[in-house]
Amino acid sequence: MNGNRSYTRYTWFVLIMIFLVILAGGVVRTTQSGMGCPDWPTCFGRWIPPTSVKDLPADYEKYLRKQDIDHTFNALHTWIESVNRYLGALLGIFCIIHLVWSFRRFFRTRPAIFWWSLFMLLATGFQGWLGKRVVDANLAVVKITTHMLVALVIAAVPVIILTLLKGQRAIASPVLKKGAVAVLLLVIVQIVLGTDVREQIDEVSKPLGYEHRELWLNNLDMMFLVHRSLSWLVVLSIGWLWWKSRSYALLAGHRALMLAVTVIVLGAGLVMYFFHMPAAMQPVHLLSASILSITLFSFRLQLK
Repeated sequence: MNGNRSYTRYTWFVLIMIFLVILAGGVVRTTQSGMGCPDWPTCFGRWIPPTSVKDLPADYEKYLRKQDIDHTFNALHTWIESVNRYLGALLGIFCIIHLVWSFRRFFRTRPAIFWWSLFMLLATGFQGWLGKRVVDANLAVVKITTHMLVALVIAAVPVIILTLLKGQRAIASPVLKKGAVAVLLLVIVQIVLGTDVREQIDEVSKPLGYEHRELWLNNLDMMFLVHRSLSWLVVLSIGWLWWKSRSYALLAGHRALMLAVTVIVLGAGLVMYFFHMPAAMQPVHLLSASILSITLFSFRLQLK
């Protein structure tokens, strides 16, 4: 029993680590540090990132020419991107530990847990490879969107494992089950739209030297209006789901988290809209939206 408790805690730790990597990715985007290391897996051909121009290799210009954001060496951007990569590598190590633990404890008795742990490791490895493709493609928006969706898939796996460990689920009506799926899909669509809006902001802000934030939103296309309008439908849908599930004691924690995170997502979005895109709010918005989607996924898994 104590072993199961320790394993459960470690699975929670891995889930938190995944969200930390997502947050780091948001900081990378917010600070325009995506090409701070223009090669992969090294950084300017080095395993330890340079801290100043004098640390760059003699042929460093060939790396800078790959950049589409900043054509000068920026140590801050380099290290922000490097920390993001280090966190991703740590996550991979933690996933290996999780897989070994899953094999030793559950392969014979509950093999599904082992196979999900293996899938999580493979998906994390695929995410690392996809990160290379994103760098090679100079942050192409389609690859960035795929990168984000894969991150959500990875985050969903510990939730599946935790649900299998818990075992207890609530018997729910078909309306509630289908409604939970619909709300989850709506939130995922919002996240995809958000990555597109984020790409547009990069394109709009670049000619302005990433300054004059009050002008950024005025230059976005229809996709931003769709994203903004759909957010209210998301809020209403989550409100409906929260109210519809009020009689399920087993879902009390999910309902509270769902409501709290929705407030944070909406609040961060409103702050960005009315206060000219403050940089600190962008990773908060991304992280809270990611947590919301995984909370909704976990909510649905609790229903049978």
